[in-house]
Amino acid sequence: MKKILTTILVLLFCSRYCADVAAQTLEDPGTYMTAIANAHDEMNKKYMTYMSAAAHGRRARKVEKLRQQVLESITNSRYKTIELPIYKGDNSLRQSSMDYIQLCYNVFNEDYSKIVNTEEIAEQSFDQMQAFILLQEKTGEKLEEASKKMHTASLAFAAKYKVTIVNGPKDELSEKMGVAGKLNHYKNQIYLIFFKCNWQDGEITKAINEKKVKDLEQSRNALIKYADEGLKILDTTKSFEGDMTLVTACRQALSFYKKRGENDIPKTIDYFLKQENFEKMSKAFEAKSESSRTREDVDNYNKAVKEINTAVNTYNQSIGQNNKARNEMLENWTNTENAFSNTHMPYYKG
Repeated sequence: MKKILTTILVLLFCSRYCADVAAQTLEDPGTYMTAIANAHDEMNKKYMTYMSAAAHGRRARKVEKLRQQVLESITNSRYKTIELPIYKGDNSLRQSSMDYIQLCYNVFNEDYSKIVNTEEIAEQSFDQMQAFILLQEKTGEKLEEASKKMHTASLAFAAKYKVTIVNGPKDELSEKMGVAGKLNHYKNQIYLIFFKCNWQDGEITKAINEKKVKDLEQSRNALIKYADEGLKILDTTKSFEGDMTLVTACRQALSFYKKRGENDIPKTIDYFLKQENFEKMSKAFEAKSESSRTREDVDNYNKAVKEINTAVNTYNQSIGQNNKARNEMLENWTNTENAFSNTHMPYYKG
């Protein structure tokens, strides 16, 4: 029993001694500020890994595992900050750090969870996609604002305790976080222009499949309007660090959609009308008995069959060419978007 008691006393002494040493090393305000910053290090790196993956076009649901890792790192940062002592009765910097960490946790636990859950329905309309992207940007703004508040608190602490902050070159993490925000905003603005026409083209495809001529006419007019509006915006859109490739790819996509609305869809509408007229003529011809059909009736019917067969072949050929052109355009858009992200936002693995 005496041996056990002695061991406990030794452990308590060591624990108290280590705590005293730690406290002594944090007596210097500069060292204390470094300790606060170090507590954020893991959290910031995991956050940047998540943002890097998102910036490279990865869907939110596919990087869900990374979001969970961010939450774990935020929790670890909270524990590390809690373990730090209050600096000479002044809890301002430590509390600011705790507030920053808590806000980061709320954002990744709630806001980004909402982003994951609303990602699928965002594809259903332009308004929903616009709201989805706005949610993403507002979430990013929350994190940026929280980071600024933490920076302000650090500057105030440094001024109070006469700590000289040397403004050296920005670290890699800070630079990448800044680039990610600017890059995502730039990409989002151009993507919305592309998505509006791409979504409307999807509505045209639905109308074609259902052979609804009225809907097809309305959709093609809307597509031409959106393409014209988008092209005007692109004409005044500046480059991103001298890079116009994404703007060029979007312009090529909109030019395709404009041509589709102005030239291709009218041909489809014309074919549907011919098909409708042939079906009416065919029913009228079939309704007559063979004995009552005149030679003229037979000749007109045979001529109509020949014309509709030619129209079908022309239509099928046009559809094939159009689908090929669309696939090439979409492939170019996707490749350009990926290359754009790779150029301006290298992968980050914390």
